[in-house]
Amino acid sequence: MCFDADSAPPVPHGPQALVRDHLITLTARDGTRFAAFEAVPENPSGLGVVILPDVRGLYRFYIELARRFAEHGHHAVVVDYYGRTAGAGERGPDFPVEEHMVRLTPRGLYDDLSAAVAHLRSPEGGARHRIVTAGFCIGGRLAVLAGTKRAGHGLAGTVGFYCWPAPGPDGSPGPTRRAGELTAPVLALMAGDDPGIPREHVNAFEHALAEAGVEHEVVTYPGAPHSFFDVKQGDHAEASADAWRRVLAFAGRAAAG
Repeated sequence: MCFDADSAPPVPHGPQALVRDHLITLTARDGTRFAAFEAVPENPSGLGVVILPDVRGLYRFYIELARRFAEHGHHAVVVDYYGRTAGAGERGPDFPVEEHMVRLTPRGLYDDLSAAVAHLRSPEGGARHRIVTAGFCIGGRLAVLAGTKRAGHGLAGTVGFYCWPAPGPDGSPGPTRRAGELTAPVLALMAGDDPGIPREHVNAFEHALAEAGVEHEVVTYPGAPHSFFDVKQGDHAEASADAWRRVLAFAGRAAAG
């Protein structure tokens, strides 16, 4: 897991507190109905944000994060990954993640992401044409790869918290090998003390982005562990605050076009 069950985003309430939020059900192209959470600002910036969680799926950490984005004017939707195996619903602390995680497929993940993007671009979702993905761990990898030309989303940007850039366990190419396919700017926020994503993998990712001419910012926080972006990680509050400032600045640029 990327965080404890009682963790929360280390993000203060934003200046724009008028937000309407609710659970919704989306339908993927294969007909799967899955849960999502939508936070809609009263005074929208024009930007939509698709939040892609870690393996917990639609969990309260990400629901709160969606509200923080909306308080800054960004219409946010959180995707759940487990509609195919657990039905449409929010995931609580007793959800057997490991049992369902092994049944995830790349096609299913991309189909659910596509449904969220389509929702934000629909009249019901506010017809947001400028969209950013923001993901964590497995969601961070997915968020960045959603910015490829082949994905076809035409994103205004991608944000990956501790996104895994190297090939997958099955040898599937990750963001490093696919950097030349990326058409959206990338903000990658990495942990300096993350055995699962060693420094050489981060360096290779940054080099590949530069070689491909992709607009990017790769920030590594020295000594920060995987999933440092957590109110319970008090020793890394400064890193979290800096990461959030960068995310808001990146989103602001994306909204402005």
